[in-house]
Amino acid sequence: MLRALAVDDERPSLEELLYLLGADPRIGSVEGAGDATEALRRINRALESGPHGPEAIDVVFLDIQMPGLDGLDLARLLTGFARPPLVVFVTAHEDFAVQAFDLEAVDYVLKPVRTERLAEAVRRVVEQRGTAGAAPRIPVHEPDPDHIPVELGGVTRFVAVDDITHVEARGDYARLHTDRGSHLVRIPLSTLEERWRARGFVRIHRRHLVALRHIGELRLDAGTVSVLVGTEELQVSRRHARELRDLLLRRR
Repeated sequence: MLRALAVDDERPSLEELLYLLGADPRIGSVEGAGDATEALRRINRALESGPHGPEAIDVVFLDIQMPGLDGLDLARLLTGFARPPLVVFVTAHEDFAVQAFDLEAVDYVLKPVRTERLAEAVRRVVEQRGTAGAAPRIPVHEPDPDHIPVELGGVTRFVAVDDITHVEARGDYARLHTDRGSHLVRIPLSTLEERWRARGFVRIHRRHLVALRHIGELRLDAGTVSVLVGTEELQVSRRHARELRDLLLRRR
């Protein structure tokens, strides 16, 4: 059973998170803290009591934007601890996901928090800790090959793969670009490259995967190769330039 600490400076959000976590059978106990400074004091006490002590904390569910010490600051401090608790960020802002990944967060949950999304975050914590007696994983249906789920404002939406013009690597995340905007997903670029190769996506750079159908121009300038995707010009690395040119010629 997990011992959790929820941290949020907004009382209604904190109470809702405490309620949802308390209702999860994998959470043995959960406490709340109204700011990161209070949370840090509790974590320090927990570490002093030892991993099996009465105040031990396995995981912190952490808001990001808080006055004074914010959630990212607290997570950075925890990376210097010998036995820090795991961290799950719970925030209304998707812009900090890459920083959260760099700080080795287990998950990044967007507000308003949905019960099933929070349950998935708890599952990831249980999986990472290897907790004995964890609840069995619920079988997941095979993903729809024509769409990819993304989270926007706490709501899961499905983006058509054919609408994706290119993908940008962001560590263990990837940003999907379409004509109507972009979406951050927790999937490495290498995974999407393998999954979508048969759908006409090709690697042009260590940071970019592009849909051939959305390439408008191939540009050569003083030995530099680039492609025009919509209104955006993307650089093509030398190692990928020949393969890309051959694929575009065969497409004609």
